[in-house]
Amino acid sequence: MKLFDSHCHLDDRQYENDLDDVLTRARSAGVKRMMTIGIDKESSRRAVYLAKNRPDVFASVGVHPHDAKDCSEPVLDYLKILSKSPIVKAWGEIGLDFNRMYSPRKDQEKWFVRQIEIAGELHLPLIFHERETNGRFFEMITTCGVAGKKAVVHCFSGTGSELGRYISLGLYIGITGLITIKGRGATLRTLAPLIPIDRLLVETDAPYLTPVPQKNQIRRNEPAFVRSVLLKLAEVRKEDPEYLADRIWQNSCRLFNLDP
Repeated sequence: MKLFDSHCHLDDRQYENDLDDVLTRARSAGVKRMMTIGIDKESSRRAVYLAKNRPDVFASVGVHPHDAKDCSEPVLDYLKILSKSPIVKAWGEIGLDFNRMYSPRKDQEKWFVRQIEIAGELHLPLIFHERETNGRFFEMITTCGVAGKKAVVHCFSGTGSELGRYISLGLYIGITGLITIKGRGATLRTLAPLIPIDRLLVETDAPYLTPVPQKNQIRRNEPAFVRSVLLKLAEVRKEDPEYLADRIWQNSCRLFNLDP
């Protein structure tokens, strides 16, 4: 199978001592491409730096809602300069998170809208984060004209109603290791078969959200484990894993404007 980990954080300090080994294991597991995600100015810089000279790693830039309080026009100007690199294939991770509220709501909403505008100007696909926004996220992306644009809802864990709304806008849906976890993944396993096959992506969100069975032996997630996500997704959808992997590969390349 040819796999694409569409969302990981390879710049995380948990990989600072063995990143090359992590990437070697990913390639051995069939992970042919990885998208490493920026969440603020510094992590975006690191993402672009580590993707250089690694032809199977691409980068995104953006300011996560947790970090919205530190966002500014100069920060976004810096990210726009970074985005000129040919290895930058998306803008994100951006969105709204009303769970932990690391940044005030007004800051989250202000910079969310601004980043959607910038991504549109740069013709970059969007990587979205949403958590416990009670409909506000959908309201904002609808108002901002996201319908029909290339974008993915990363780490989907919402309701059937939310899933239907995202699909109606033509968004891609990112599935993580949550689908493998008995309790937390129960709802996701019931909804996964409802997602059109041309809207599906798989991701690790590494080093977070380690899937089963790896979760039983190791805490740190890594791109190689996206294979477990794909296999569980194929199981709950009752589809051949190789067929599903190929379709998801095509989806990922289409979203990020890469030659499949």
